[in-house]
Amino acid sequence: MEFFCNSFLQLLALFLTLLLTISPTTQQQLAAVDLNALHQIMDTLTDVKNGGFFSTWNFSSSENPCSSFAGVTCSVINGELRVTALLLGTGMSDSPGLAGTISAVGIYDLTELTQLILYPGIVTGFIPSQLGRRLKNLRVISLTDNRLTGTIPQTISELQNLHTLDLSHNKLTGVIPPTLASALPELKVLVLAYNNLDGEIPEFTDESTLIHLDLRNNLLSGNLPDTLPATLRYLSLSSNGLWGPLNSVPSSNLVYLDLSMNKFSGPIPDSFFSSSLSSMYLQRNNLSGAVPSPPPSSFFESYGPGSTIDLSHNFLSGNIPNFLHSVETLFLNNNHFTGKVPEDYITNVFAGTTRTLYLQHNYISSFPMENTRDMVLPDGVALCLSYNCMLPPAVGLTACPASAGGPFSRPFRQCSVFNIGNSIG
Repeated sequence: MEFFCNSFLQLLALFLTLLLTISPTTQQQLAAVDLNALHQIMDTLTDVKNGGFFSTWNFSSSENPCSSFAGVTCSVINGELRVTALLLGTGMSDSPGLAGTISAVGIYDLTELTQLILYPGIVTGFIPSQLGRRLKNLRVISLTDNRLTGTIPQTISELQNLHTLDLSHNKLTGVIPPTLASALPELKVLVLAYNNLDGEIPEFTDESTLIHLDLRNNLLSGNLPDTLPATLRYLSLSSNGLWGPLNSVPSSNLVYLDLSMNKFSGPIPDSFFSSSLSSMYLQRNNLSGAVPSPPPSSFFESYGPGSTIDLSHNFLSGNIPNFLHSVETLFLNNNHFTGKVPEDYITNVFAGTTRTLYLQHNYISSFPMENTRDMVLPDGVALCLSYNCMLPPAVGLTACPASAGGPFSRPFRQCSVFNIGNSIG
């Protein structure tokens, strides 16, 4: 009898434990307003491929949508079960995603939503204009890689808790609302890349704590704003129509910087050359002058594995700076560099610690190395020395890209004219 009682008590305790651990979202019905909103959303969106994301959205089932609908997350708020996160699409690489449009009426009724994510697909139409006014709790908006058109809604700037805004890879037009840069105190990630946005980059406030800003591949123009967030760790503005100097770029915290394929001019700030900024792309601009050494006041460690610096296709001049010798992937080609290549570069190339060194189309006069016939590049190392003011060793021609062209050396008249200070077109 005692054994039976103990077993019964153990089973009862286990049952009570399981009962207490069942999520309240499975015991409570979803608020009617949210259930109706999900229905409206499904009415305007559809799977590109049958049997996809919406196959689990069965409104005739007795199961709770919070546990049975893909992409729906709920929480109990003020005694009601509400939708707090909506992830539309599977996000799988082999999924064609969703088609249709975003139902403004449906989205607006999900007033407790904190995350709105639309995975890649072919969804068209506008972003709901009152998104920021109706959904005050949004912290994440990610509507990437679809075919959304129109402008960025001004009301997004009213979302005081917004952490991440990613509208990249769409067909959005118009200017970037200035208040996106000044009225969102919690914003950390802003990605508007691969759209058709024009105008200037808005001014950021000194209080901004943004860490990731990606505006590449748009139609932006003008100078850089006077103030960019000092907290930035990732900054990409490539493939726009920006011009002017680079003085306003904060570099103390940057790890990744891409300003390539614009019209920036003037010298490169010496603050750009720090070991923390391990990926820097400044190619295809109008930058000029010598490459500056790191500031004397800074603590500079050598670049290391994974580092990439691309200064190619500019008008940089002077000797090749020695402090870049430890960069793993280095592009200095198509500039006006002169003099001889520092020996540290040669040592690192043949040791394999520098994997790519492109120096073609400059005015370099010497690549000092002994036993040129016996020197062989390590596997996977690319060195290109063509079209300089010297006869390059054979080892410096075997890994040149097709764009390097020929001949192997510059005509003597170009070298002699350039070396007395005249510019070469």
